[in-house]
Amino acid sequence: MEDNNSAKKQLQLELSPETAKGLYSNLAIITHSRSEFVIDFASVLPGLPKAQVGSRIIMTPEHAKRLLNALQDNFIKYENQFGFVDLSTGQQKKDGGTFNLEGFGPFGGGKN
Repeated sequence: MEDNNSAKKQLQLELSPETAKGLYSNLAIITHSRSEFVIDFASVLPGLPKAQVGSRIIMTPEHAKRLLNALQDNFIKYENQFGFVDLSTGQQKKDGGTFNLEGFGPFGGGKN
C-alpha cells in the first residue's frame, strides 16, 4: 500500500523559450469585478508617448489572494537576503544585493 505523502504528485511546468525570455514591466494596473481580477503589466519608457501593455493576466479572486500571499512570503525572504526596499527612495537599506553599474564606463557615471 502506498503512503499518501509519497503519492503526492508534482506539478510539472513547460516553459517555451519565448516565454522564458520574459517581459519587462515597470507598471501594473489592477482592476476587478465580482468574479475576476485583471492585471495589466506594462512598461513606460522614456521618449515613448504611451505605456505598452505586454501581458494581461486574468484570475479569480481566490487565485489573486493566493498570488498576494505568495508575493508577501517571497518579499519577506527577499528583504531578509538583500535588505529592506524603501519605496520613498527606491533604494535598498543594505548594500550588496543588487548589481551596481557605477564605475563601469558610460553606464553609471564612471570615467570614460
